[in-house]
Amino acid sequence: MNPQDKLNVNLLEEDDDEEMEDTQEGKFLTFILLEEEYGIEIRYVTEIIGIQSITEVPDMPAFVKGVINLRGKIIPVMDVRKRFGSDERAYDNRTCIIVINIGSQAMGLIVDRVSEVLDIPENHIEPTPDLKRKKGNRFIKGMGKVGDKVKLLLDSERLIYDDNDENFLQD
Repeated sequence: MNPQDKLNVNLLEEDDDEEMEDTQEGKFLTFILLEEEYGIEIRYVTEIIGIQSITEVPDMPAFVKGVINLRGKIIPVMDVRKRFGSDERAYDNRTCIIVINIGSQAMGLIVDRVSEVLDIPENHIEPTPDLKRKKGNRFIKGMGKVGDKVKLLLDSERLIYDDNDENFLQD
């Protein structure tokens, strides 16, 4: 079954903003990257698409693979593996692009595969341990406890607009 089919599409549809905000509180879209499971707040996710043709754009950071044309809208696409400073891997039929929207900026995030939508209550989220920060660790906002597992919860805004990188997107 295609990972996109597993998702509850109703969570990704737009409703009344206030009602939508309430229903999305504590919900995270989880995905696999580098054999770890990450989560991103569902309120930022607009859709999940399969990998498609990416047009390279000169003079962009290495982690920005280029842009895609999604129903007439040009969206920059970043390889999250490269963003974390890791090696790329060949894309396969499970590779997905998670399209997120932060403010007025849309961005596609290339991930190894999408898992599921999870409820992670705020009282099950711990701060990131104060360890030596590696490049990818600065994008982790917290650690979500789900049963006996830990999901690494990403800071979507920092992923796109990190102060430590050249600012490749304007807010």
